[in-house]
Amino acid sequence: MSKKLALLAFAATVALTGVSMAHGPSSPAGEAGHRANVTRTVELTMVEGEGRMLFEPAEITINRGDTVRFVVKNGGALEHEMVIDTLEGNQRHKAAMERNPDMEHADPNSVKVEPTKTGEIVWRFTNSGTFEFACLIPGHYQAGMHGRIVVR
Repeated sequence: MSKKLALLAFAATVALTGVSMAHGPSSPAGEAGHRANVTRTVELTMVEGEGRMLFEPAEITINRGDTVRFVVKNGGALEHEMVIDTLEGNQRHKAAMERNPDMEHADPNSVKVEPTKTGEIVWRFTNSGTFEFACLIPGHYQAGMHGRIVVR
């Protein structure tokens, strides 16, 4: 199936099932940030080894209202991604990706990073709470590739 046809099928499934994901400029986890407003830079590394896939660090604490520039380095041999959302939103998105593993992202809360490359997300945290960053490529989340963002 072509990527375009797969994307149309996915969109129809979302529309029919009412599945909601944090695609677009905002979500309960915040909204797309602007580089000029960055108040903090957080460096994360995605690694693989011994049957595990991890983000380092696995937990980040942010102040509500901060605009954070996440610099995401892929230190592994496989393609990985980082998606920021609520735990529930990431679980719905993970299930959708399992049904459509070739899904492409162009959302401000996510970045896909090739091996040895670096990507970036600029995100403004507008709400307090506990959120999640995760790699939702099928099998990666289950191998441990997720972490917490605590917004005070």
